[in-house]
Amino acid sequence: MITKEQVMQALKEVIDPEIGSSVVDLNMIKEVNISDKRVEVKMVLTASFCPLAGFLLNEVKKKTMKIAEGREVEVILLDETWTPPE
Repeated sequence: MITKEQVMQALKEVIDPEIGSSVVDLNMIKEVNISDKRVEVKMVLTASFCPLAGFLLNEVKKKTMKIAEGREVEVILLDETWTPPE
């Protein structure tokens, strides 16, 4: 069974090209839910009209799918304001 920590570790490889840091380090990943059949990743963008939104969502999904052990993967973009890491 995969864990939230494993998902977060995999997502450290997803780098926001405009900022040069990972989506994890930028505090863009808000929640990871894992069940027997699915992995759900909830995230926010650093800007509401980020031109790289599609790229980032796709990369998060691809990295999660690599470790999902056959589970369905869904990446949900939250309509929340991003808060930079402290």
